Amino acid sequence: MATRKLWARLSAAVKIGLIVGLIGALLTVIGLLKGDFAPLTARSFLLGILIGGGSWGVVSWAIAAAAAEVLADSEE
Repeated sequence: MATRKLWARLSAAVKIGLIVGLIGALLTVIGLLKGDFAPLTARSFLLGILIGGGSWGVVSWAIAAAAAEVLADSEE
C-alpha cells in the first residue's frame, strides 16, 4: 500500500520515465538472451539493464517534463 501512495505522489513525467525505462530494460534483456552480439555474463546483463533502461527512462522523462512545462506555460 505504500507503493500506491508513492506512485500517486509521482508526477506524470516521472511515471512515463519509469514505465518506458522498464520497457527499455526488458527489451535489452530479451535482445541479450536472443542475440549473439555479446556474451551473456552478469556484467553484460547488468550493464544492458542500466544503459538500456536508464537511457530510455531519462530521455522519455525529459521529453514528458518539457511537454508538461510547455503546456503549463501555454495555460498562463
